[in-house]
Amino acid sequence: MHLIPVLNIGGLQIDIATFIAITVSVLVTFIVARLAVRNLSVENPSKMQNFLEWVVEFVHNTIASTMPLERVKPFLKLGITLIMFIFISNLLGLPFGIVTETSTVNETLNITQADLDKHGGHAEIAWWKSPTADLSVTAGLALIVVVMVHYLGLKLNRKHYLKHYFEPFPIFFPLNVIKELSKPLTLALRLYANIFAGEVLIATILMLGWTGIPFLIAWQGFSIFVGAIQAFLFTILTMVYISQATVHNEDH
Repeated sequence: MHLIPVLNIGGLQIDIATFIAITVSVLVTFIVARLAVRNLSVENPSKMQNFLEWVVEFVHNTIASTMPLERVKPFLKLGITLIMFIFISNLLGLPFGIVTETSTVNETLNITQADLDKHGGHAEIAWWKSPTADLSVTAGLALIVVVMVHYLGLKLNRKHYLKHYFEPFPIFFPLNVIKELSKPLTLALRLYANIFAGEVLIATILMLGWTGIPFLIAWQGFSIFVGAIQAFLFTILTMVYISQATVHNEDH
């Protein structure tokens, strides 16, 4: 069992492994996007440009499946950012792990003597993992999405947005509130559980040594598929929630 280094700053606990990984994920997402649009060409598009055009078309069609076509454009950038960032974050923990050993107490990183005693006097510290394997990251993403959904609902569709809490009958108001509260919970837990479980399984396979190499290769390939599916699900559910909040019932 690896220890996760935690930096305490003024009572705020920062998971260093997650902080490093999420910073790298942001940089990779930005760099990929910039490389794809660096030398745009109609006659001779680069492979990166073709890739990003495919992503744009895919996300456009995904959003169009949740709301009227004329409403898609304002949310296209959001959809592209979400699906690329989450997909890259899902994959970051797959290629390698950065683990060091320590036998000394480090209060700054929240490594106590009790932790060392549990691991026979020395412990392994994990400095790298997928950002989305941390519930605080997926919960933060889900919270941002839900706050944005409510804001857009009140700004663009206030009358119908408020009315839906009392449909089909006013007595359903408590149930509709519970439904809205469950949205960030399900968004966060679905993404976190799938990515975290995948990383736990990879760690278990690694314990088999060289005999686990075939299983590791197979699971790595499957994990890419899972990462893509989870990025797609988070993005399309976000668009469904936005559509429900901003589109009049008669427009569906």
